[in-house]
Amino acid sequence: MINLQNLTTEKRNEKTMNLDQLSIDEAMKLMNEEDQNVALAVKEALPKIKPIIESTIEAFNKGGRLFYIGAGTSGRLGILDASECVPTFGVSPEMVQGIIAGGKKAMTIAVEGAEDSLDLGKEDLEKANLTSNDIVVGIAASGRTPYVIGALEYANKIGATTATISCNKNAQISKYAKYPVEVDAGPEFLTGSTRLKAGTTQKLILNMISTISMIGIGKVYKNLMVDVQPTNSKLVERSKRIIMEATNCDYETAQKSLEIGGDVKTAIVMILTGSSKEEAKQKLENNKGFIRQAIR
Repeated sequence: MINLQNLTTEKRNEKTMNLDQLSIDEAMKLMNEEDQNVALAVKEALPKIKPIIESTIEAFNKGGRLFYIGAGTSGRLGILDASECVPTFGVSPEMVQGIIAGGKKAMTIAVEGAEDSLDLGKEDLEKANLTSNDIVVGIAASGRTPYVIGALEYANKIGATTATISCNKNAQISKYAKYPVEVDAGPEFLTGSTRLKAGTTQKLILNMISTISMIGIGKVYKNLMVDVQPTNSKLVERSKRIIMEATNCDYETAQKSLEIGGDVKTAIVMILTGSSKEEAKQKLENNKGFIRQAIR
């Protein structure tokens, strides 16, 4: 028998005992108030999150990868964050990967028993050819998911860096991580529905890990996402606007430079340094993709 009674994420919220009797306005107000607690709870965990980001930057610089692994909502959030890194930062789908218990099918349909298997977590990381250069972030709102524990045990065995995100204090998965993060945002608005505050907590932390790690490897100039991939008409226009913002040039110059340079970063360096496409690319390569250093 699984004992859930001591988990904050499973406790009833004293403020929402009459949830089924509230008006829509009252329920919205109360839900919004509960959600505001999440950011404050994450704020307390910032010192614990920092080394995960530092380790992720270190992994990327060694050619390693970032893996998120979880079950249910936790797994889905990992896949969401990983998939968004590709268009936002121009990285390959292999660099940041989300793995969910039960595989792709589990994104929309619960796969019975998948999260309860210690072996499946290990097997999924084996299939991904995990190495000691990689970092694995185990995500579990409850902090006790066997699938995640199995994955962390395997990651530790082969020397990969391990971290965890849980939404209960004294979480079981914390014992298997070099860098554990535990954020208690209080009982859920709807009892046990961890897609709510717990899910928001996880999303905020994943946003920090991926975004700030990408900043740390030169994917951002000022506050502009200069490695954005112009894969559709909206993103082509966004790319031109980014070039305009970064260089104070006009639309026509941005458009021409993007066409010649082939990507946003090259176009920016071309304009700011008066370089040819080849010279701009060489400057970026010499400075590991950091625009600030490339234009000095």
